[in-house]
This record gives sequence, C-alpha cells and structure tokens, in this order.
Amino acid sequence: MRLNKIGNKRALYSRLLVSITLCVSLTFLVSTIIYYNYYIGVEKTQAFQSDLGNLTQTSREVVNMTDAAQSLSFQIYRNSTISKIVFYDKPDIYDVTAAMSELGNYLSSMPYIESIYVYNPKSGQLYIASSHGQNGVFTEQELVDTPILDILGHYQDYKAFTPIPRVYSNGARENDQVRAYTFLCLDAIGWDRAINSAVIVNISAPWINKEITSPINSASATYILDDQGAFLSGNSLQQQELSPEEAGWIEQRIKGKEAGYFIEPFGGVNSLISYTAPDDLSWQYVRITPYDYITKQTNNIRNATLLIAALVLVAGIGLSWIMSRRLYLPIDRIVSEMNILETEKRDSMFMIRQNTLRDLILGLKPLESIQQVEKLRQLGIHFTFNDDFRLILLRIDHYKEFREARSSYLLASKFAIMNIASEICGQTYRVETVDMNDDGILVLLNIIDPVEYTDTGLIEALLRQIQQACSDYLKLSLTLTYSHIDRNAGQLHQLYMQVREASNHRLFYGHGCIINAQNICALESSTYHYPTDKEKKLADALLSGKLEDAAGQFSSIIRETEAFPFQTVQLTVSRLSVTVREIVNAVHKRNRLQNDGSAGLPCLDSIETLAELEEAFSALFTSMREQLAEKKNSKQHDLICLINSKISENYMKPNLSLNQIADELDMSPIYISRLYKQQTMNSIVDVILEVRMREVCALLENTDLPVTTIAERCGFTSSSYLHRMFKRSFGTTPTDYRRSKNA
Repeated sequence: MRLNKIGNKRALYSRLLVSITLCVSLTFLVSTIIYYNYYIGVEKTQAFQSDLGNLTQTSREVVNMTDAAQSLSFQIYRNSTISKIVFYDKPDIYDVTAAMSELGNYLSSMPYIESIYVYNPKSGQLYIASSHGQNGVFTEQELVDTPILDILGHYQDYKAFTPIPRVYSNGARENDQVRAYTFLCLDAIGWDRAINSAVIVNISAPWINKEITSPINSASATYILDDQGAFLSGNSLQQQELSPEEAGWIEQRIKGKEAGYFIEPFGGVNSLISYTAPDDLSWQYVRITPYDYITKQTNNIRNATLLIAALVLVAGIGLSWIMSRRLYLPIDRIVSEMNILETEKRDSMFMIRQNTLRDLILGLKPLESIQQVEKLRQLGIHFTFNDDFRLILLRIDHYKEFREARSSYLLASKFAIMNIASEICGQTYRVETVDMNDDGILVLLNIIDPVEYTDTGLIEALLRQIQQACSDYLKLSLTLTYSHIDRNAGQLHQLYMQVREASNHRLFYGHGCIINAQNICALESSTYHYPTDKEKKLADALLSGKLEDAAGQFSSIIRETEAFPFQTVQLTVSRLSVTVREIVNAVHKRNRLQNDGSAGLPCLDSIETLAELEEAFSALFTSMREQLAEKKNSKQHDLICLINSKISENYMKPNLSLNQIADELDMSPIYISRLYKQQTMNSIVDVILEVRMREVCALLENTDLPVTTIAERCGFTSSSYLHRMFKRSFGTTPTDYRRSKNA
C-alpha cells in the first residue's frame, strides 16, 4: 500500500508539471487565436482605408481632368482662329494652318492631353493635333481612330463632358494602341439633333492612372465601374470578363452603394474588395487585393506563436518527465523491484497450485488428511472435493503441428484455453483448471445445479461454447471428454484415467468431438474376437500386390474395434503392425529390395484419428508398391540393354534371330519380343536388320570390298538377299549407293 502511495505521489508531481506546461501552451494558443482575429480585422480596415483614400484621390483627378477638358473645349470654341475650321465649310489653307498651329499650342501646353480632334461634319474633315500617330487633316475614310465615329453617331448615349474610357489606334508605327479618356464637346442644336460641330479631347489614361496604385503590394488591381455599368481594368481600360457570381456581387453589393469592403472570391482567389461611392461622374472605383497578401504578416506571427507554444509543450513535457524521473529514481527502482518480486511470487504460486493439483489428479499425492485440504485453501484452491464434481478433459487437436507452430508461446496458448474454460464454466460451477503437461487440460467442476444429474445437455452446451470460443480467438480445435458425477476424492485419479481412456476414442469420432466417458466405459463389457480370416485376406492381398484390397481389409479390421475399449484397439493395431511387418520383410527379401526394418510403421500414440492411421499404413503399402515397380523397371531396362548388346556383338552371324536370343536368355520369345517392343517401340528383327544395314553402308563408303564379301561380313546369307533388303531400305542398290558416295 505504501509503495502505491509513493508511486501515486510521484505521478502527482509529474501531473502538476505537465499541467503547468499545458496551461502555458493553452494560454499561447488562446491568445494567438484572439490576437489573430483582432489583427485580421485591423489589417482589413487599414487596407480598406488606404484603398479608399487612394481611389478617392483618383476620382478627384478624373473629375478635375473633366473640368480641364470642358474648359479647354470652350476655349477652342471661342478661339477665333480655330472657329474657322469649326464652322466654315471650306476654310482656306491659311486658316487651316493657323488653326492647326493653335491646336498644337494647346497640346504642347497640356502634357496630359493625348490628342485633340476638331470635327466639322459639313466639310467632312477631322482636324487632329496629336503627339503620336495621325496628325493633320483627315477625311472620315482616312481616319484610323474609327471608333470615335461610332461615339459621335451615338452621342446621345453619353452624358455631356463625362469621360469615355477607351482603347484606340492612332496610326503610329510603334505603340499605336492608345489608352485614353475621351471628352466630347459638341454642337447639336436643331430640330434633328444632328451634330453641327464637335471638339474631342483625349486625355492620357496612364497620366491619370499613375494615381491608381496599390499601397499594399503589386498584387492588387484597380477597376472602374463607369456610368454605363462597364467593369473596366484601371490600367488597360479593357472590359473584364466576369463570372456570374462576380457579376452578381458587383450588381448587388457595389453598384450605387456607399464606400465599403467585403471578402469574396475573384478570379478563383479569395480577395479583399474595397470600393468607393459614386462620384460626380457616377463612377465607382474598385480595388481587389488577394486576401493572403493582407494577412501574410499576421499569419507569420500566428505560425510563430503556435510554434513557440508547441516547443513549450514539448520541452515542458520532456522536462517534466526528466525532472520526475531524476527526483524519484530511487523510489522508482524500489517500486520496480517490488513489482518484480510480486510478479515472481504470483507466477510461483500459480506453478505451485498447478503442480499440487496435477500430483493430486495423477495419484502421486492423494488427498487423505485435513491438513492437505487446508494447504489447498492456502494456495487459493477453493475446489471442494467433498461435494459432487465432474472432470472435463480438453485435448488439443493436431497437437504435434500446434506445438511446432507455436513453440515460443505454447504455454501462453494453454493459459488462454484455461482462462476461456474458467470464464465460461465459472458462471455455473466452481472451477479449477490444470495443465497436464501434454496435449490435455483438465477442468474440475463442482456441481451446483441439481438438474445436472439428469440432463447432460447442459454440460455439452457449455463444452460447445468452449470449443467455439477457442476456435474464434485462438484458431484451434478441441476434443472434449466429460466424466460422470462423483464425490469421492479418493477416486479422483481413477476418474481421470477413465476420462483419459475415453478421450482416445477421438480416433473414431474425429477432431472436435464431445465424448461422454460413461458411454465409453460401458463398452468394457463387450467381448472382442480378432478376425483372423480378414488378417489372412490382408496378407494374401499384400503378397499378390493387390494393395487397394489390403488397405480395405486393414480399414475394416480397425473399424470393427470402435465398439470395444481402446485397449482392444491398441492390441489390434499392434498385431496388425507385426503381421504387416513380416509380410513387408518377406516381399523385400523375395524381390531383393532394400529392407529398412520397421520404417513406415506408425505408432498409435502419435495418431489422433482413424484417417491418419489408415493414411499411414496406406503410405507404407504405396512405398512398397513403388519399390517393386522401380525394381521391375530396372530389370526390364537391364534386359533391353542385354538384348542390344547381343545384337551388336553377333550381327555378322547369319543365324542371329529372335529365337536364338531367347534361347540364350532362357526366356520366351513372345515375352521378350513384346517387352522389347513396349520399351523401344521397335521389334528385335527390325533392330538386327538396322544394325546390319548400318555396317553395310560403312563398308560401302570406306572400303573397296565386293558386295558379296560385304554380305558375308554383315550376316546376310547371300548377296541377292542383301540387294533385296538394301533396295527396300534405301531405294537403291549397294553398287549405286557406293558410286553416289564416291562421286
């Protein structure tokens, strides 16, 4: 208890340090969020105020330019020299020269003026004073700035002395595109409202736009919403293509509204949109700045603050861990050592309990005194042997493979099985579990429910739950055997042996079965008679090579023992093993096969199911058949080689034939002829002729011997017989063959 308090105290100090660190980091985080939102609002307001001041100044510049253009137009109209080209249909050359000189003076004195047009529709002439491009007197057809004619033709669409933003060509070779604000001053008095004369002043847009600059950064852009509702770029004076959303908020939130700002996407980028109220020209100026540029510095401050908070958090937690570890390292060492001792004691107690129960079950230390009962209670064994109890044996199926696959955690798997059995049965019984140090785990149950005495369905339902749980969680199969109910502690060992013996009937029932040991014990009253007739049939089948029949007889003999005690099965398998061993040895000896003694004979202790037993004996029979087949094939191969050798050695003898070879081998001509044909796909007679012909061809090619001599040397009875056989084999005579080879 004291160690726990010390450990808790250490944890308390550690928690205090961590809590302080968390509070500091949380303060950083909360203050960062508050300041961030505050500064974002301040930056938006400042950006708007800066934009509003800048755009308002631009608006004033444009209005002032309007006044200047209006004043200039009136001066031109009142100028007597220029009035001659304004009102006369055909002014003389001197008047035109003087008027153009006056226009040039006006142009030179006002650098912000791009050009001045004087239009007299009666003469069909335009008098142009310009610093670039067309300069002089031009007809309407010669004019490069044709859009001005469209404006003059629809002058009613424009307010008087309201600038018209436009881009036009001045006819210059370089930079012929001019951006300007055009001002109209015209005389259209009359019933038809036709233009009598007009003075057009084009003021340079770059001169005015030099005021339209972003105080924040170059990423900002300024736009003009003119009295015609066109949304123009402040730099290029080009009308902008707007998405439906952008056109919507321009119409609803800017047009005709007082100065303000808002945040909306523009061109796919979230932006701050600042705008002015309509000025004297009914124009509004809009400045659009990407929102990221406005909040860039604030975002950097926020990120730096968050980084500091994260560093404080990490450093604080690390420092807390180091400080608590250093301050309480001796106490921690004591606590660790005590925990180790406690674990060792607990494990030791578990092993002592297991060994005590195992010795009790195996009859090594029978329960005979009250002192032993008291010792069991001290060990934590609360199972009462004076009350009714039942034994359940859980055997792991495929135990050999299971042990090899899970050798590193075999004990852990068994412990898990014991826990599952205790958990399921503990709801109904008082339970103890024992590892029997083999493939079995024994479960001891104190009977509490009186229904248990008459209904075995309850216990079998619990056993199925254990099987299912082990299959689901541990991926293994169990065979379960349960005993009858007993209360005599002195019969505990005998009861365990009955359950163990009954569990061996898994051989017939298969893996995953549930066996009632009482039913198996009832088989002891049966008398078994060994089937000697079937054993004789088994032996005859083995000796005659009918291995399938032998396997069937073996299976029939074993399956008949299912209705008898397992000792009968063991004796039967033992006798059959001896019989099969004797027959296998006899077959090996008779066929001169290598005899490996008892190799292949299974041990019943390592067999779990009848299928495994039958498979083991069947494998032995198959091995014997393969050895016999291999021996047979080897003999046949040797016989073929021997026949080929006799043909190679005696082909020159005329009396060499199938019968002569059979006589020398002391075998039937029909047998060796059929065997040779099966193995080589050729007959012996054909092979003899082939060898002789091969030798004849060699002598014809390499010697000058007569055909008669060659026939005698190669085993032909006459030269005519050689001629006939050679002709049939090669389609030519020996003489022609020699001639063709020597040609």
